[in-house]
Amino acid sequence: MCEQVWLQRWASALEEDRREPLLLLVEGPAGMGKSRLVRRLLALPQSQAVAGRLVVAFRPSGGLAVTGPVPVAGPSPGPRPVVTASPPSHPEPGADPGPPGASPAAHAVMAQLLAAPPALLVVEDLHHADECCLGLLRSLLRESPERFAAALTYRPDELPHRGLPLGRAVDYPARMSVVRWAPPPLDEQQVRLIAGELLGAERCPEEFVARLLERSGGIPQVVVDLLRMVADSGGDREHFSGRDIEEAGIPVRLAESVLDRMGALPEQHRPIVGAAAVLGEPAGSQELASVAGLDADDGRAALVAALEQAVLRETEEGRYGFTVPLAASAVHRELPGPVRERLHHRAATVLAGRKPVPWARVARHWRSGGRTDNWLRAAEHLADDAGPAAADETSFSLLEHALGFGGLPPQTRGRLALVLARGAVLGLRSEGTARVLRGLVDDPVLPAGVRGEIRLELGLLLHNRKRRFDEGRAQLKQAAAELAGRPALAAQAMAALANPFFPGACLAENLSWLRRAELAAAASGDGTARVTVAACRATVLMNAGDPEAWRLVTGLPRESPDRAVRRQAARGLLNTANGAVHLGHHRRAGELLAEGVELAARSDAPFLERVARGTGVLRDWLTGRWEGLAERCTRLVAEDGVAGEARVVLALLSLSKGEWTAAGNWLPRCGGSSSDDCEVPVAAVAAGAGIRLLLARQDVEGAAAAAAEAWAWLGRRGVWVWGAALAPWAVEAQVRAGRTEAARELAAEFAAGLAGRDAPAGTAALLWCDAVLADAADRPVEAAGIFREASEVYAGLPQPYARALTAEAAARCALRSGTGTGAAVDELNRCTEELSGLGAVWDAARVRALLRTHRPAAPRRAPGRPSFAERMSPREAEVAELAAGGLTNRQIAATLHLSPRTVEQHIARAMRKLGVDSRQGLASRAAQGSTGGTGTAAGPDG
Repeated sequence: MCEQVWLQRWASALEEDRREPLLLLVEGPAGMGKSRLVRRLLALPQSQAVAGRLVVAFRPSGGLAVTGPVPVAGPSPGPRPVVTASPPSHPEPGADPGPPGASPAAHAVMAQLLAAPPALLVVEDLHHADECCLGLLRSLLRESPERFAAALTYRPDELPHRGLPLGRAVDYPARMSVVRWAPPPLDEQQVRLIAGELLGAERCPEEFVARLLERSGGIPQVVVDLLRMVADSGGDREHFSGRDIEEAGIPVRLAESVLDRMGALPEQHRPIVGAAAVLGEPAGSQELASVAGLDADDGRAALVAALEQAVLRETEEGRYGFTVPLAASAVHRELPGPVRERLHHRAATVLAGRKPVPWARVARHWRSGGRTDNWLRAAEHLADDAGPAAADETSFSLLEHALGFGGLPPQTRGRLALVLARGAVLGLRSEGTARVLRGLVDDPVLPAGVRGEIRLELGLLLHNRKRRFDEGRAQLKQAAAELAGRPALAAQAMAALANPFFPGACLAENLSWLRRAELAAAASGDGTARVTVAACRATVLMNAGDPEAWRLVTGLPRESPDRAVRRQAARGLLNTANGAVHLGHHRRAGELLAEGVELAARSDAPFLERVARGTGVLRDWLTGRWEGLAERCTRLVAEDGVAGEARVVLALLSLSKGEWTAAGNWLPRCGGSSSDDCEVPVAAVAAGAGIRLLLARQDVEGAAAAAAEAWAWLGRRGVWVWGAALAPWAVEAQVRAGRTEAARELAAEFAAGLAGRDAPAGTAALLWCDAVLADAADRPVEAAGIFREASEVYAGLPQPYARALTAEAAARCALRSGTGTGAAVDELNRCTEELSGLGAVWDAARVRALLRTHRPAAPRRAPGRPSFAERMSPREAEVAELAAGGLTNRQIAATLHLSPRTVEQHIARAMRKLGVDSRQGLASRAAQGSTGGTGTAAGPDG
């Protein structure tokens, strides 16, 4: 059962009309969160309402600490200060010492406390209690009150009598529910949340969290200790990695605990613990004995002793190891060098006898034992027996070390390098791999064909995974030339160069590389190469808005028995899904995404699944699926530090909420002159968001300059359908800056680029541009009609946020023209509801401000004004909400069409009525729903 279930059971046991006592035995090693559960139990309203409560904790010395309210005779029991009872240093002459190990003072205090049986009892660290105190507790539990709940926490491995937390069996009343619960280790999501709280979610990628969970075993205290050590050593690092976990060291309390337990073992039994530390993972009793150098009987006796002392535990049936994997490192570190080497030699020999042989682990043991020749020979088996799909992180780390070690024959060196490179491209490892591969591609000792293939994998790694586009593109071009005699591989390099997503080439150059790739694939006769190029053609055409792309997508082989072929088909599905999102084909994009993710999972391509999540969050933003979107994007950024789509969506969400500083911080450095930092379509969306942010901040000149730069950059790329998220804001910026002719030229260029293209989002965006131009030419009736047409197209995609913004603009134009005022007001009311429903608070506030200026006169009411002496007026609540969102007085004034002085007065009154003395206080109250707002959101330009 989960923790929440026990909280509910506890609360139920304390209800006034319940007569079913509850005893909750909470067991687990130190640091598992037992005390945290106790705090949650005591914080429940049902616990707070109980008059007779007793909370005590036993000390290692045998003393007793009373840490909570104490039940007393009389009508109104109250809290009592902490009382500590310890064994007296000099007992009184003639005093009864009690049984061995008993604490007379603790026993006396406990007897006094239990004289009035409590209705709620919490006892922590029961394993430190003496027999006298345990006897008192057994007596209470045998005759507990009818309305009663007790929680006892203890470490099961430290109980004097195993399995008996109260020292002996208890004759519990039949009506009492007695349950035992061991808090489970944290899972990955819980570890991620803790890491995010302590280090910042965006600094904790997936690999870091996975390594933290693995090394800590999910023990909460170890997780926190490790994170604090990482924070102390990491400084202001932008992102952490698994290597930071390794370099942080071993938490002091963990090291002291395991070494203390090991030291308590007889000398002859300690080698079994050293063997477990060297093996580094759970193993059977025979393997542990062999590595320890013990015969079967001695090994069995040593293992039993280690289990009884809780140095080791049975992790699964017949397998034994440390509760916390990092504890093995603490023991390993303290082993004398010669002893450690001998243990590693034995471990390598033992593991070499397994079928199949775990060559990565064998190599690690030979290397740790100083046997260079042995570990290099074992590393060679990784290339022979374990391809990229079968190898793991340890394997690739060893390959990196082996390739960095001199003396390997060229043939072996090349074979190891290819296994390493292919695994890195598939997402199994990339940290440090690029550095190793760079040192190999120019090695004249390696055969030219091998160098070309390694260079191909390096180029793909840099281009696709590391986002080092210029360097990756250069490597791919050189690889294509070096692989002229191997057309199947050359076709892969050319297909990567044809991918339109990546900066560094225009569409015409992409098409040129595509034609060359098709010729090479045809000449090779290789099925994988042909599918690679077919997927590439579908990607290029989809992103260019060519309807032929849909037919090509249908022809991709989903059910091929060849995993490499399926992987390329999955790549094609996901790439075309991304293109379809930017085109505005959201339903069909969703189908391609689902199909591509499923196929990528069947093809062992985790990197492709991460790419799909990026496409998914952008699609959810566009189609109005905003609930929980910020959390998903933050998680994606944490898993992958680049995550361009997730960062752009976070920026757009922040902008819609009026959180302009956060929007600027989230925007990736791409678009315009910095466009080589992320994929081109993402850069176009980011550029549009950046221009809109500048307009919101009233930096019209800056917005116009950014628009001109971004549009020129997109023109050099030549993929005009990607301008759907950029063009309206670029035109708006030029118009606002008085450069109407430049705005017209921009719109005309966009229209020419969309001609003949299947791009519904681009069509809607072009209508938006035309409407802005008509409005700028003082033709509000015409502008209103075009805005309405754009709104209808966006509604059909669907893109509800863009629909609301264009509908708002249509109503604004109608109000300015004086035609259809009633319908315009109705439309603005609808926009307010839609924007508020999405969470776009800033936009909703702007529309409400516009509505107030056109609201029909209210019916006459009784003289006098409504009293807002103690509660906020609607306007004060609105201003407070925007101030809580981070807007300055000037920004709020621009949004609500007020003077900055009026805004200042509203904020002052709101803070007084809410009882806060700062804007930070307003933000805190807003988070609690105190300002009367719903959330935050953003609108066009304020």
